[in-house]
Amino acid sequence: MIEKQPSCDDVSEPELLPVDEARRRLFSSLKPVTSSEDVSIASALHRVLSTDVKSSVNVPPEANSAMDGYALHESSIPALGEANLTVVGSAWAGKPFPREIKTGEVVRIFTGAVMPAGADTVVIQEHVQAHDDSIDIDDSVVAGKNVRQAGEDVAIGQVILTRGKHLQAADIGVLASLGIQSVSVFRQLTVAFFTTGDELQALDSDSSAGLAPGMVYDSNRYTLSALLSCLQVNAVDLGIVRDNEHDTRAALEHAASIADVVITSGGVSAGDADFVTRAFHDLGDVSFWKLAMRPGRPLAYGTLGKAAFFGLPGNPVAVMVTFLQFVQPALRHLAGRLDVNPVQLPARCLSRLRKSPGRVEYQRGVMSVDDAGELVVESTGMQGAGRLSSMSAANCLIVISSEADGVQPGDRVGVQPFHGLLPG
Repeated sequence: MIEKQPSCDDVSEPELLPVDEARRRLFSSLKPVTSSEDVSIASALHRVLSTDVKSSVNVPPEANSAMDGYALHESSIPALGEANLTVVGSAWAGKPFPREIKTGEVVRIFTGAVMPAGADTVVIQEHVQAHDDSIDIDDSVVAGKNVRQAGEDVAIGQVILTRGKHLQAADIGVLASLGIQSVSVFRQLTVAFFTTGDELQALDSDSSAGLAPGMVYDSNRYTLSALLSCLQVNAVDLGIVRDNEHDTRAALEHAASIADVVITSGGVSAGDADFVTRAFHDLGDVSFWKLAMRPGRPLAYGTLGKAAFFGLPGNPVAVMVTFLQFVQPALRHLAGRLDVNPVQLPARCLSRLRKSPGRVEYQRGVMSVDDAGELVVESTGMQGAGRLSSMSAANCLIVISSEADGVQPGDRVGVQPFHGLLPG
């Protein structure tokens, strides 16, 4: 009788590490960067704040009008019926009215203009009866309405952005509104990556003759490069490493000497040509190697010297799934970010999905909102780990729990949208 070894075809493998435990080990071992640098806010998009940002000004700096209308003091509002008020001038944005107004007077005011001294209310232009030099208002006017108070948005001394904030476009605008020209951000990570395999043909090779027999184009390196390009890291592409122990060890040692994180693709299973596994076990400290997930069972993680190491599978879909579930959150954590985990939403599945208990599965799906306003998802079809086109056709990952024994139409599943999950 053949004594079969554990493999990715097995329904369950007792020695596989659960995904939640792998994540716990991952984040407990990672040490975020601590060094920082000052950058102009024009260059700060997608960087991570290393200190809290406090405001030294009020925003807005003075009370101003939220609407086009007429500024008045609440004492001019009639208790019952109507009142006729005299228009004594205009206030434009950037051109304040020069004097204090009195009861019975109003100033024509435009959105953003500073409230005249003595005024505390704006009645919108649609709610008045205008004459040549006066207006009529009634008792429906609400005192204090349509006025933005000084410091209403941001007050002096307020912490407006916190350490660990991943700066977005709105944050840059907030910084500019406070008159802040530069901020302190954590330094960028350096990430070195390479792919492995004698069968890989680089796109920069002479392709006029097409692929040589038995060769495939090296797609994984371009996938990794694209994924890293949106994470504000210094990515170092070390190319293709051929299947031999000497080259693999040399590549790992070099990568670990220049980078905070080393990522490889391929060579982490248990085959005779899986030299990454052997070299990693020899050179580094292994935290985990095989996970209870599909695709992505042979995912190696640990340290190589001072660098974190991720040995990703060779299958193209498995590369993307393991990157999104483990590498991307790890890079965000190392960079000092507070928001590290992918967003997961509940959805109703429209497809019948095959799965056996024992592993978390990440299947490719297309999510949408149905006519009733409910989030629904359906499969992209065949889910083989080598079908990279299934990722291109998808807009989310369908997350099926380890305990689930398949999914029937109408069942609830988790979905991770690529918008917000994929870097960008």
